[in-house]
Amino acid sequence: MAGRICLDVLGSARVRRERYVGAWIPEPLPDRTEWFSGRSGGGRAEPTDPADRVTLDESVNMAFLVVLESMTPAECVAFILHDVFRYPFAEIAEIVGRTPAACRQLASSARRRIRAARVPAGPTAGQAGLVRHFKQAWEAGDIEALVDLLDPDATMVADGGGLVGTVLRPVEGGKHIARYLVHIADKAPGLALMERTVNGRPGLVAQHAGVTVTVAAFDLAGGRITHIWAVRNPEKLRPWNENGQS
Repeated sequence: MAGRICLDVLGSARVRRERYVGAWIPEPLPDRTEWFSGRSGGGRAEPTDPADRVTLDESVNMAFLVVLESMTPAECVAFILHDVFRYPFAEIAEIVGRTPAACRQLASSARRRIRAARVPAGPTAGQAGLVRHFKQAWEAGDIEALVDLLDPDATMVADGGGLVGTVLRPVEGGKHIARYLVHIADKAPGLALMERTVNGRPGLVAQHAGVTVTVAAFDLAGGRITHIWAVRNPEKLRPWNENGQS
């Protein structure tokens, strides 16, 4: 019953995304241990280095979630039930209404998608250092430094959901991304950038007047940034603002 409900929910969500304004990105997940401390009086300590705070499982990183969202509902259910929960294909077949052989093919197709998208990101400390250099270059408006940190074929996708202004199509190419970021910084004076763990990996949070307005997740390979996912839809940023982070 739960599997069938999930199929219905996934199908409904897929329809909603097709009507979505601009690109759709999964909700960014905060690491709540960065926001709270054990101080008395409700005080908050400065968060530790993101390299030391990555505690979320690999399965919640943004790249993995984006691949999951690209699957059909049947692929996603077959893959999760078999590869994560170890259900036999005979039981999965009853849930998705297909033959066991078809379910085996669905799970195999999902695995191929994940293998094709999975690139070793390197040690967490190295990721955090790269994101920190990216932050510093962005704050300085240094286009050349940004280009050096970005893969020549890098892609940036932004999600505003039609509720805030943002680019509606992916920005492709390191040089184009660098110019776009500097342009955005010039148009938004007073923007504060902070290093935070996003979906289990080093990322950036942009705040304006103490309110989180953008959360950026990164994918890295070969010592450079290959993907940037910038979530600006305020409905997806509620967890980042409800706890009073600043």
